[in-house]
Amino acid sequence: MAHYDLAIIGGGLNGVSLARDAAGRGLRVILIEQGDLAAAASSATPRLIHGDLAVLERRGFRRVRRALAERRTWLRIAPHLVRPMRFVIPAHSDERPPWLLRAGLYVYDALTNRGGLSGSTTLDITHHPVGNALKRPFGIAFEYADCVVDDSRLVVLTALDAAERGAAIRTGARCVRADRTDIWRLALVDRGHRRVITANALANATGGWTSMVAETVLRQPRPPMVAMQMSQIVVPRLFESDNVYVFQNNDGRLIFASPFERDFTLVGTVTRDFIGDPAIVAMPGADVSYLCDAASRYFRERVAPTDVVRTASGVNLTLASARRRDGTTLFHARRRKAPLLTMFGGDVTTSRFRAERAVTRLTPFYPMSRPWTAGAALPGGDFAWDRFETEVDHACHRWRFLSEPQARRLVAAYGTRLPAVLGEAKTRDELGPGFGPELTGVEVRYLMAREWARFPEDILWRRSKLGLTMPAGDRDALAVFMADPPRTG
Repeated sequence: MAHYDLAIIGGGLNGVSLARDAAGRGLRVILIEQGDLAAAASSATPRLIHGDLAVLERRGFRRVRRALAERRTWLRIAPHLVRPMRFVIPAHSDERPPWLLRAGLYVYDALTNRGGLSGSTTLDITHHPVGNALKRPFGIAFEYADCVVDDSRLVVLTALDAAERGAAIRTGARCVRADRTDIWRLALVDRGHRRVITANALANATGGWTSMVAETVLRQPRPPMVAMQMSQIVVPRLFESDNVYVFQNNDGRLIFASPFERDFTLVGTVTRDFIGDPAIVAMPGADVSYLCDAASRYFRERVAPTDVVRTASGVNLTLASARRRDGTTLFHARRRKAPLLTMFGGDVTTSRFRAERAVTRLTPFYPMSRPWTAGAALPGGDFAWDRFETEVDHACHRWRFLSEPQARRLVAAYGTRLPAVLGEAKTRDELGPGFGPELTGVEVRYLMAREWARFPEDILWRRSKLGLTMPAGDRDALAVFMADPPRTG
């Protein structure tokens, strides 16, 4: 019977962040995920690494400062996944007055050491490329620096780093019962096989399933929480400029429109209370229309629900008493009862910091090293963020059969570990069969062998977003290939 210092249930961003932090401090860790990594809310985020202007407007200065400090950290440790961009807020006569926006961005700049990112500025968008896609008469806009992130790959690479530091990552494994004495005894169904493990401490990081797991699996009191559904839409690309638009909607919400996978635009986010099964979360038609109308209020090209090529929705949790979106960690331990961590909610930006604080709660129970994750790059991220274009140029030079967009996608996914994927290939034919315009057999084999991909959806929607452009026939061929991938010598 295997024994661990810490068992974690849940393979979303909170769970893998706990696993990475704890494994790097010397703990024996196992992470148990019933499906795939990032299969739920962690792959349906707004994909932003930012201080959040809406929080600043509510005078959450300390929270904004912490988030902006984490933005700097992410740029340092994950420069392939986290990309700086200029965010543009067109001034709208019916919304916040320009002086208020200018003052808010002044405070935003003051709360951070920008780490090489330029500060906010005012644009005359009647004579600037960012105004080309917008309706008239928007005369000025305010521009500032923040970042976008590939959320689901961030989860996968965090899990990969945890595994390389000794953590056991078990996808397709479900915890069906957990008994608590001075240790935890967990009964698992691991890809059809029953097994039992023990652990000195347990973390419930199951996202939208936190309450259900607490009640039915752990048989512990249900944490006081409410569920919120967050949704975005994906539409064909609405603008050519390389920036993120921040639109003030007529109800006071801020709506983001971001470049997405070259040929698309991500528009979001709309939030509503959620009741039901987190495994069956769908975006209501009213929310689709809301985002389309919000975008159409600003863009020259009208956005209609029929333009939506994909929706992304996930269930996040907040404390019922606070409804804060910066995450919650509950800790419970008493005499002759093994420790229990319950971690839920929060955004991508502060996930690393939240995990660091949560694992630190266990220091009275284990000898462990000091916090370390802020200074260690994720796999493939060992280069400076302002050298991303240089890495793309190196990839184009080394694998001359790659187009510039193909090299950019691969560097953004694998960073300096791209040689582990493409090897010494000299021609496109050496990469094996093709699935759609970009995915190749060698990349599929790598993702199956190293990143826990088991089914086409794991690759097409979480380890990439190539499902947006892959024809149905190629998806079928990919399923056949993954069912019996050829072995190479």
